[in-house]
Amino acid sequence: MQIFIDNRCGVPIYDQIYRQIRTAILDGTLQENAPLPSIRQLAKDLQISVITTKRAYEKLEQEGFIYTAPARGSFVAPKNAELVKEENLRKIEEHIAEIIRLAKMYGISRAEIDEMLDLETEETT
Repeated sequence: MQIFIDNRCGVPIYDQIYRQIRTAILDGTLQENAPLPSIRQLAKDLQISVITTKRAYEKLEQEGFIYTAPARGSFVAPKNAELVKEENLRKIEEHIAEIIRLAKMYGISRAEIDEMLDLETEETT
């Protein structure tokens, strides 16, 4: 797993780490019980503070994405079906917001959007 830090994007470094690991867990790139780099090793690899990586790991653990075993390290937690569902709902909401934005911009009515959704649903079932 590669983590990329962008110092110019305005997002705190710990949050960039958190988001990238969370995404890798949710999309299956990181499997359940897979070991994560130690906090110190990740900090060294990214050339950042140990406190920064610790903060990202703590947030991941608080939200149930990882667990820590004393003297063994941090690991990917078994997937919580509810967490996965919430993440997928969030992605769908983002897409819906984009559809609404585009529809308003191009003068497409709600009825036309509903019709498109009906057609797509029929084609995929």
